[in-house]
Order: sequence, then C-alpha cells, then structure tokens
Amino acid sequence: MRMIFVNLPVADLDRSKAFFEALGFTINPQFTDETAACVVVSDVIHVMLLTHDKFRQFINGDIADAFKATEVLTCLSADSRAEVDSLLANALANGGREWKPVMDMGPMYGASFQDPDGHVWEVMFMDMAAMGQGG
Repeated sequence: MRMIFVNLPVADLDRSKAFFEALGFTINPQFTDETAACVVVSDVIHVMLLTHDKFRQFINGDIADAFKATEVLTCLSADSRAEVDSLLANALANGGREWKPVMDMGPMYGASFQDPDGHVWEVMFMDMAAMGQGG
C-alpha cells in the first residue's frame, strides 16, 4: 500500500495541531514531539507539521511564505457536498482563511481555504454517477 506524507512548515505547532484536530483529524503521538506532529487524515494520508527549524533540516533554500505565493494545492476528497461545506466552516471557525469562492460545477463541488500558515487546502466532492452520465 502506497502512502503519502505531506510535510508543511508551521510557525506555531500547537496552533496548527489544534486547527487540524478541529477539522476532525487526529494526531499520531508516535510521530509527534515538540518539533513535529503527524496529522492522520486517513490510513494512507498523513500531514507532517514541522516547526520552521525542523523543516529546514529537510530542505535546500528558503521556506516559502505561503501568504505571498502558493507553493502547493492540497486537495482532499469528500463524500458529499455537506461534508465540503462542513469542513470549510470548521476551517474558517478555527483560524483558517477563505481562499477562493465555492466551486459548483454540477457533479463537482468544492471549496478551498488557507490554514493558519497560509497553505492552501481544497475539498472536493465528485458525484461519480452524474459524471458517468456526461454531467
């Protein structure tokens, strides 16, 4: 089974942990300390939140300022439109920022937000049955 670990630099590790827990994700204590936290999004998707000092150990060059330039779009699937709306509402209520307007393209429905460090997250519901009908 292939897994993905998205590594993100964060300015305030405790704030970032609280943000992602408020979205309904859990923290794996086995890979968490004062410099890093492992957010479990699913069995195969994990987000490593790393303090800037810890993140610098893994990179060459500078840490991008995600408020000034978009370094990546991380998109998560959702099981329904309601789940998209709920995740967006939780993000905005817990320190996230609006990024782009909600996208409603018939069988595809999505929202996006920035986490407290400016990283962009998209949440997308795709009605596969409607898409199969040419929707």
